[in-house]
Amino acid sequence: MPRSHPPTLLTLASRALVEECRLEPGDHVLAAVSGGADSLAMLDVLARLSKKLDFHLTAHGVDHGLRADAARELDLAKSLAQRLGVRFERSVLAVAQGSNLQARARAARYQALEAAQREAGASLLATAHHADDRAETVLLRLLRGSGPKGLAVLPPRAGSRLRPLLRARKHDILAHLERHRIAYADDPSNHDRRHLRVRVREELLPLLTELSPGIVGHLNELADALTRGEEPALSGIGVMAELGRAQRTLLRRALERREPRARVRLKGGIEARFDEGTGALRLERSGRSIR
Repeated sequence: MPRSHPPTLLTLASRALVEECRLEPGDHVLAAVSGGADSLAMLDVLARLSKKLDFHLTAHGVDHGLRADAARELDLAKSLAQRLGVRFERSVLAVAQGSNLQARARAARYQALEAAQREAGASLLATAHHADDRAETVLLRLLRGSGPKGLAVLPPRAGSRLRPLLRARKHDILAHLERHRIAYADDPSNHDRRHLRVRVREELLPLLTELSPGIVGHLNELADALTRGEEPALSGIGVMAELGRAQRTLLRRALERREPRARVRLKGGIEARFDEGTGALRLERSGRSIR
């Protein structure tokens, strides 16, 4: 029977943590938070999942010293953390105004977060990147002339860094915040079109979505495939998001163990099977390859 509604943010994050972030029982996760929608949704989701998945959670916010409202916005994160019973700390920086401000602020933020991670004794650092963020980053890299390695961006896990919301869309995040009545702040720099990322988000990506409604999924599949050095067959939030857990497990095992008889039926009469000749998963309809 087809699913009557899309998976919730909790479901998407739980799957990502277990299946792609390789979270283990007893791990200690430091959640990087601000007062924004994405990080507050991540904090709420991680707190709700921490007991179920048996991991420890700490939250940390960074004030770059660039906006007077930043401290007030972090107070929202502190308030939510307190309600959730999560320890919260913050760092206050002094990033100077000047050229390449966003890149310098981002570098300073990660330095502060890594220091906080060490101080807390956390083995992992979680950031709130989601599928739309990843699509934007792929487009930014394309605009800057990056090759395949440069397009393999923002994987679900890279070293000790996790991205639990990577299989969620922005609308999934906003729906979660509304459902649980979580207040959040909107950083005005997120709408400042002097920044290329903002123009990609507010101009280029909407245009591409008009031309190809599935573009965010396609760009995520491309990043997934390039991260693994594979073709974008059954990766990312496209086809894989339509599968149940048992189906995803079967397909992964087929790829890992090269099981020639493993087949899974998808939507629209499409069937996925292992191709012994190419060593990849193949999509077929009525016995004919569609990729």
